[in-house]
Amino acid sequence: MKKLFMMLMAVIFLCGIAYAKDYEVKKKAGDYDVEVKIDRNPPVVGDNNIEIEIKDAAGKYVTDVNVKVEYSMPAMPGMPAMDYKTDAKLSGYEYKATMKLSMAGSWNILVKITKGDKTSKLKFSIDAQ
Repeated sequence: MKKLFMMLMAVIFLCGIAYAKDYEVKKKAGDYDVEVKIDRNPPVVGDNNIEIEIKDAAGKYVTDVNVKVEYSMPAMPGMPAMDYKTDAKLSGYEYKATMKLSMAGSWNILVKITKGDKTSKLKFSIDAQ
């Protein structure tokens, strides 16, 4: 019985690890509550899919905005700064895009949410492997 219990606990633990595979950031951007998920944790060199959920103050999904993702790596000795942009496309209640990280290291991410003439911004950093 004890052996069965230990095996069950190991399965639950491993399932929890498998489930927590996304890199997640939850922050305010202006009036919006934003949740960003990257499909790799840690993010990797190459393609990383990003999903962005935006909710208003009432907790309702926002689906009528333009979303851009800008990602950059500052200049280093012997290497210029790298700056990239991609538009996120609405799919259901999420905005989706792909970031193509060209090298390992620290990247600055900026999510711009624009409705009319108002832009809200969310900033965070990731370390790509």
